[in-house]
Formats: sequence, C-alpha cells, structure tokens
Amino acid sequence: MTATTTICIDPRVKDKLTSLKRYSRESYSSVVERLANLAIDEDPLSDEAIHGIEEALLDIKHGRIHSEEDIMKEFGLK
Repeated sequence: MTATTTICIDPRVKDKLTSLKRYSRESYSSVVERLANLAIDEDPLSDEAIHGIEEALLDIKHGRIHSEEDIMKEFGLK
C-alpha cells in the first residue's frame, strides 16, 4: 500500500512541476520521482577522473592552454 504525504511547496515550484508533466494527468509523484532519479548519479566520477579535472582547471587558471587552431596545425589537420 502506498503512503500519502502532504507537503507545502511554493506556487512557482508547483507551476514548474506542472510544466514538467509528460502528459496532463501524470501525477506530481511521478514527476518528482523522475526528477529525483535524474539527480542521482548511478556512475559517479572516479577519484582519478576528479584529479584529472582538478589538474585541467589549474592548467586553465595558469594559462597553460592551447587553442584548437594551434592543435590542428600541430597535428597537420588544417
């Protein structure tokens, strides 16, 4: 048996939920469940990937970047 819970939400949030319905009679519960499922990352980034991203951000911050044009020239693709 499904339990029912009442929650208070801002009317603007309700309007957003309404706009996210796939069809007019879709329940708000289905909409909220779909949004909750989107928010959960089933395949989170590995520590190695996070470290790589952090290194890339530092490179960008310190100006260690190459334009797409430079890379294309270097590899003879342009």
